[in-house]
Amino acid sequence: MTRHLVVGAFSPSVLLRVGRRVGLLAEHDLDVVEKPVPSSPAQFRALIDGELDAALTSPDNVVAYRFDPGNPLGETADVHIVSAIDRGLGLGVYARPGLASAADLKGATIGVDVPGSGFALGLYALLESLGLDRGDYEIATLGSTPRRLEALLAGDCDATMLNAGNELRAEAAGSVRLGRLVDVCRPYLGTVLSAAGDRKRPLVEALAAALLATAREIGAGRADQVTVEEAVEALRLPEALAVRYLERLKDPEEGLVADGVADIASMETIVVLRRRYVPALVDGADVLATALDPARGLIDPASATRR
Repeated sequence: MTRHLVVGAFSPSVLLRVGRRVGLLAEHDLDVVEKPVPSSPAQFRALIDGELDAALTSPDNVVAYRFDPGNPLGETADVHIVSAIDRGLGLGVYARPGLASAADLKGATIGVDVPGSGFALGLYALLESLGLDRGDYEIATLGSTPRRLEALLAGDCDATMLNAGNELRAEAAGSVRLGRLVDVCRPYLGTVLSAAGDRKRPLVEALAAALLATAREIGAGRADQVTVEEAVEALRLPEALAVRYLERLKDPEEGLVADGVADIASMETIVVLRRRYVPALVDGADVLATALDPARGLIDPASATRR
């Protein structure tokens, strides 16, 4: 019997589509509907309310909506990480065509999902490494990565964080990458599979297993043609850029997580960024001081056994 899941994602998931094409979703009796989300607050509102069964999202979002009552929704919930998906897929700061250096961003408008989101925190750290302080530029809230790409190419912002194929389209249109996040923050996790509570837990676990098996197929080179075809279709990439996207998926620094484990070292990078740029205190206590303690439930224990 086919089991249905609704998964919310910012950018179309090539990994999910390849899993469908090569039969790994069917092997787990899964029918997965991918639903685009406009922003991280919208994604987690839908996840908490049950409109989504799972989310492909930044691990920082899970940290924020589990522990920090000052998050954009103003509430915390039992959201957790089920499996690690990738290490950023090219995540970096891209300037609009015509701008070529960090010096060009003084007084500029920088696009983010929301100012306190994980990619925004990485952006602050990366720009700081390039010599720019927070007061050197203006922040514009523009939503998901595909929306920020559109804004960048339309000239509605001067730079933004891009990844997951969006950065390849930006480069093809003349944008310049000013820096890679992994050069400043490592080890790093870019995307995880997240769920809320125990709703449809067996199905979400099955999806995690199917995505892990798909990642291994891609990493072993057994799904190259399918992956390129799905990248062309889902991300609207020319074939040459889709081939580059495939190479990025296989990259050990920025690509797919071969064992699906949300490792503590990478999660520590995520938590340190949040504590640095958006410290959260309740009654004078740092709500993230023990976020990575297994007893606090951020990471599903099954993640470590999915190897």
